[in-house]
Amino acid sequence: MIILINRFTVTGPADQFEQVFVGTSEFFRRAPGHLRNRLLKVSDAPTAYVNIAEWSDMESLQKAIRQPEFDPHAQQLRALATAEPTVCEVVGEWFGEQA
Repeated sequence: MIILINRFTVTGPADQFEQVFVGTSEFFRRAPGHLRNRLLKVSDAPTAYVNIAEWSDMESLQKAIRQPEFDPHAQQLRALATAEPTVCEVVGEWFGEQA
């Protein structure tokens, strides 16, 4: 499994960015190898968001972003925000104790 962590700095209207992101997430949701993603708003930075996306493997992620159908989503996001993507591999995972 790989994790894509993408920090966005929104330069347009935040509500419009969130709406466009929902459409992009729907596109990825149908892509083979996509496991889940979450969009987080940074608490102390009103223009900052973080996307955490889980993929089965790097090949699946690359196939999804290379599809021509992804281009309009990428263009819409770039018009509203700058992105700083980082791809990570899981090396450990811990959960809290259940009561």
